[in-house]
Amino acid sequence: MAKRRVTRPRQSATEWGVRGALAIAAAGLGTLSVTHSLAYMIRGSAPARAHALAPWDGRITALLSEQLSGPDATPADRKRADDLARLALRQDPTAVPAVATLGINAQVRGDTAAARRIFAHSEKLSRRDLRTRLWAIEDAVGRGDIPGALRNYDIALRTSRVAPDLLFPVLASAISDTDIRQALFATLLQRPAWSDQFLAFVASTGPDARATASLFEALQRRRIALPAGAAPALVGRLLAENHVDDAWRFYAALTPGADRRVARDPGFTANLTSPTPFDWTPVTDSGVSATLQRGEQGGIFDFAVPSNLGGPILRQTQLLPPGNYAIEGRSIGVEQADNALPYWTLTCPDGRELGRVVVPNSAQANGRFAGRFTVPAGCLVQQLVLVARPSEQLSGLTGQIDDIRLRPAAS
Repeated sequence: MAKRRVTRPRQSATEWGVRGALAIAAAGLGTLSVTHSLAYMIRGSAPARAHALAPWDGRITALLSEQLSGPDATPADRKRADDLARLALRQDPTAVPAVATLGINAQVRGDTAAARRIFAHSEKLSRRDLRTRLWAIEDAVGRGDIPGALRNYDIALRTSRVAPDLLFPVLASAISDTDIRQALFATLLQRPAWSDQFLAFVASTGPDARATASLFEALQRRRIALPAGAAPALVGRLLAENHVDDAWRFYAALTPGADRRVARDPGFTANLTSPTPFDWTPVTDSGVSATLQRGEQGGIFDFAVPSNLGGPILRQTQLLPPGNYAIEGRSIGVEQADNALPYWTLTCPDGRELGRVVVPNSAQANGRFAGRFTVPAGCLVQQLVLVARPSEQLSGLTGQIDDIRLRPAAS
């Protein structure tokens, strides 16, 4: 039986043409998609190149208009930026950077009324555009509208990751003005998300430490917690800048009952994570172990100093008025030769020692020690310091202090 030959239908020229056109279209769409993806990837770093790759994308066109309307833009740059901004809005009516470009260029040309209308439209589209917020801040400041300026600071700091770098230094400088500081205080009472970051910034780097202290004291009175480390940083700055009374006033606001005539926390019970200079501060340089710990009946200062090393191991800043002062306390576990025993000293800012009180071996008089210092006029700030002396023992110097009191001497 003869086999039947299977014949395939021949494809017409039209079908081949359709298939070819579809293949070309698919390839074109793929190329277009890749080009657009590349343009979108580089839009932030190279908006001009991105616009050349995807001139139809309103978001990219808007970013190029933004680049051309910067602070150093020439009149020709601004004209081209305006043209690009209008094109971007035809391509994408929600392209906020394009609106901001038109507003900034209007302001540069002196047309404030037009700038306000344009930026009002920008704000309706989005509250997240930083240039809109910056313009609104400057406009409010120019009109003397402090609450309005701070409202825009708040929006910018909540919606832009780069805003703190731009705005914190300006805001920190502005709090020297009493009216601005009071308005900022009202804003901070609402605990915006950026408040802790700003308070830490202004405590360590703000240009006016006394104005910062006034702000912090007001927040403290309303029981607004300061971020960790902010208070110690500010007290340290005030002392370093010789604002001694301001430093103490701020510290006293943080520490009810603090008395500048005596050493604070005689039993080491405060257990502070971030002490100020007016609190006990262990010194742990050169391999020294010095810690404040909980003890059986309160707190203790525990120390271990390697052999043949010495130096300060505990300090507290004092503001003692001129006069005579008594120091007394108790040690535990100290066993050294006489020339290796630690001692307490009180010093003035110029390094003058106002005396030394040796901590005897703990087996002597149950570890009790006592002595006196005389603070002269002109020595406004003092350092009460426990100093370790080099020991020849292999174990070095070890021990504890469980009580230390410095107060005016009885007449």
